[in-house]
Amino acid sequence: MTISWIDWLIAAATILVCFVPALFLAKRSSQSTTEFFGSGRSVPWWLAGLSMVATTFSSDTPNWVTEQVRRYGVAGNWQWWAFVLTGIATVFFFARLWRRSGVLTDLEFYELRYSGQSASVVRGFRAVYLGLFFNCFIMGMVTLAACKIANILFGLAPWQTIVICGLLNVAFAAHSGLWGVLVIDMIQFFIKMTAVFAAAWFSLVEVGRRLAGDASGWVGLKLLVSKLSTLQVVQSTAANAQPVMSTKDGTGQPILDMMPNFSMTELALMIFIMPIAISWWANWYPGAEPGGGSYIAQRMLASKSEKDSLGGTLFFNIAHYVLRPWPWIITALCSIIVYPDLASIQAAFPTADVSLIGHDSAFPAMLKFLPVGFVGLMIGGLLAANSSTILTHLNWGSSYLVHDFYRRFIKKDASESHYVNVGRVSTVALYVVAALLSLTMSSAQQAFQVLLSIGAGTGLLYIARWFWWRVSAWCEIVAMVMSLITSLAVPKLMPGADFATTTIVQVGITTIAWLITAFVGPATDRAVLIAFVQKVKPAGPGWTELRAAAGISDAEIAQENRVGAAFVGWIAGCVVIWSSLFAIGNFLYASGDPSRLKSAWMLSGVLAVSGYVLLKVTQQLWSDSTASQAREDARVEARRGR
Repeated sequence: MTISWIDWLIAAATILVCFVPALFLAKRSSQSTTEFFGSGRSVPWWLAGLSMVATTFSSDTPNWVTEQVRRYGVAGNWQWWAFVLTGIATVFFFARLWRRSGVLTDLEFYELRYSGQSASVVRGFRAVYLGLFFNCFIMGMVTLAACKIANILFGLAPWQTIVICGLLNVAFAAHSGLWGVLVIDMIQFFIKMTAVFAAAWFSLVEVGRRLAGDASGWVGLKLLVSKLSTLQVVQSTAANAQPVMSTKDGTGQPILDMMPNFSMTELALMIFIMPIAISWWANWYPGAEPGGGSYIAQRMLASKSEKDSLGGTLFFNIAHYVLRPWPWIITALCSIIVYPDLASIQAAFPTADVSLIGHDSAFPAMLKFLPVGFVGLMIGGLLAANSSTILTHLNWGSSYLVHDFYRRFIKKDASESHYVNVGRVSTVALYVVAALLSLTMSSAQQAFQVLLSIGAGTGLLYIARWFWWRVSAWCEIVAMVMSLITSLAVPKLMPGADFATTTIVQVGITTIAWLITAFVGPATDRAVLIAFVQKVKPAGPGWTELRAAAGISDAEIAQENRVGAAFVGWIAGCVVIWSSLFAIGNFLYASGDPSRLKSAWMLSGVLAVSGYVLLKVTQQLWSDSTASQAREDARVEARRGR
């Protein structure tokens, strides 16, 4: 792919705009670990939300979506659309609780919620397990995607891409801390969104040119829908099976349908039934963890108030599931016309590394149709997509290793500058490990399934610990051990079973194991539980006795949590996201299939009603959070006065 000097100039300007502002934040971030890892707990809701959105839009995300569409049709996206349930639950049930906890990292939470040596053990173990292994695995996924993109577009070898991205990301992550990450994320969000909309438009232009000799994007959209509405994907769920396109006859998954063909039982189980029935609450997955956690929790904890924590998380979920999917999906659908199989991608890019070619390579392959100027913007956008995720994970992972492991267990009384410097060193080490892991992976889908498998069965635990006193540190230890063991053992004990089936078995075994532990294992110290109730004020019948012991009335708990309103907000939020997502899709489809227009308007009506309900609930909870903060400030002042 030939790149003009204009494109290189635009790409350079994009990089400068993204990264230079962060250079001025080093002094502030160096003041303390609270500033370096938590931005001084002063982040407004809109910045927290933009940062969450930017982080979850990495270089691997459009590649992964493209693979789902090509292998399973548009309905394949239910593997992540189902996590709307988790994301909105975090908004209404957990965001304010996290902010009330007052911890710097979500792992510090363990010694607030649990007691004894087991609490220390689980905190230290998860600091290394998540901060090093899990975190580096995710960064490896992102780096793999960057390698595939750079190899197809620029002919770069994987090691060259790793070095270039590493120098850029590590330098800024180590230099500017979370403040720098947040500012870079904010700028990158707008650049990335512009780039992916451009990619979708010019992909449609190419489809119009190929199918009708018309270089109009609107004509391309009409022809794309008309062409693909008659086709289906006949797809085995076997790991290495290749999708086969055929005329729509009910025996496969219609490409454009946003719901699965339930007569294809095995496929429907994998792409819809398991995600919507089990995965969203049972599996730990970064960015959509049941009960919140990882870098989402980091942003909530860095927010300047409960109101900002709730508002930022709500903004993130709407932007994540409504604004971004369709440009990716449209580009993926266009790739089916332009590159109907892997051989056609290889033929179009003969110098590309054959080992890196997969269905996830179709997205970068479509970028060759961008005109001069937009290529440079896309280069900058792809670097931004890579950096926003890598920078977050470097800072987040380093916060675990420094604050929750090194500071807690190795060197407790050093200066703040010492811990900041250790954080910078660990940032470099994390990227090196992630880069090495990326060289062992083959595809985004493979990595995604590994992540879901390792965390299978732990999700309900991370919800229950907020509402039930019996959940202990030992439950967490048992859940982590069992999820790891079952992820390795179950596939070997059930050879030939599909991924959905093995995951369901893993979830069942792990969940039963930690539930048994909750009833028969050592309990958390009562004084610690009472202190937790006093500070966080969790709702639910699982705390009734302890609330009474802490001197907190049910009326105060009801006022602090508004569980009924939160439940209504959860339902309304999910309906808002899904109805708007599918309304947009049907309006797009209506250009080539007018019968879709009726569904589009009906979904718009559902959106209007649910949006009104969501707005009213959010306003009420925002008002309650402001009042709650005022009451807490008054209590603090009263204690100081005594």
